[in-house]
Amino acid sequence: MKKYNFNAGPSILPQEVIRQTAEAVLDFQGEGLSLLEISHRAKYFQPVVDEAVALMKEVFHIPEGYSVIFLGGGASLQFCMVPFNLMERKSAYLNTGVWAKKALKEAKGFGEAVEVATSAEANFTFIPTDYEIPQDADYFHITTNNTIYGTEISDDKLKDIYAKKGKVTLVADMSSDVLSRPIDISQYGLIYGGAQKNLAPAGVTFVIVRDDILGHVTRHIPTMLDYRTHIEGGSMFNTPPVLPLYSAMLTLRWLKQNGGVEGAEKRNIEKARVLYDCIDKSKIFVGTAKEEDRSRMNVCFVLKPEYQELQDDFMKFATERGMVGIKGHRSVGGFRASLYNAMTIEGVKALVECIGDYEKKL
Repeated sequence: MKKYNFNAGPSILPQEVIRQTAEAVLDFQGEGLSLLEISHRAKYFQPVVDEAVALMKEVFHIPEGYSVIFLGGGASLQFCMVPFNLMERKSAYLNTGVWAKKALKEAKGFGEAVEVATSAEANFTFIPTDYEIPQDADYFHITTNNTIYGTEISDDKLKDIYAKKGKVTLVADMSSDVLSRPIDISQYGLIYGGAQKNLAPAGVTFVIVRDDILGHVTRHIPTMLDYRTHIEGGSMFNTPPVLPLYSAMLTLRWLKQNGGVEGAEKRNIEKARVLYDCIDKSKIFVGTAKEEDRSRMNVCFVLKPEYQELQDDFMKFATERGMVGIKGHRSVGGFRASLYNAMTIEGVKALVECIGDYEKKL
């Protein structure tokens, strides 16, 4: 039976990336050594880092004046590194879910961290728009996609943020929708994210930072928490997460070969449309996020009240049909299908067929 991986993260990767990574684990580039045991200082690994950085800049259309670095610690460490490096006195946050809330909590340890708006009262089912960005803030932080709640800041709402921010530096956690659509990088001072959703296996974190925003805080920054350390060290100041970094390079190659972020966006729009159309027409399911804020990456849906007793039965049915990782987060319940770049339209149609066949038997 074929299985379809809808896990929210760690999540699906292109099959060729998995295969090529597995081959490198056995023998890296014919060197007779495993990728797992080579030195990161070896002459044949440095090109991996260089290519990953170059591809990220090319595929994501990153302009001059920005650095790309690959770190450990996940997005959770970035919740601390961002204010450490950028917050002198005040920061502002848009609270759209669990991860935004955690980022805000960390920032409060560095000075005044303002929550400009939140949708917590509606269990984060929408992206707030009625707020102002304080112009005296050192930066304004957003989370572009919310895996748990199935919401995403649309292109139109991003443009509204660009207009509102004025001269305030924009910082974004793009852990779960990076490389899924074109983004105007020049509007951002810093973009970061864990790679385990759209880029690589868990263990590596990407950071895209505009060089001129660094070095302006008066506090002492520990060496390992200073972005400049890793820029100067070319992501190799300390031993990097070698295997996921190699996989990230392969994924970026795959993305380039498949139309870049423009091609990914077209596929992601189609995949999301197919699944949301199915849910909207369903007699037993309903989507959880406000329609205009629905995520293309994480589709959350629940059983209608009169069908709640079917929760376990549908999960069993879907599992038997090869649907993996569709159980919803406990904060929302129900079901969640993650449609990251590597998910195929075939997989989405298989889930739609699964839903349709289940409804037919009721």
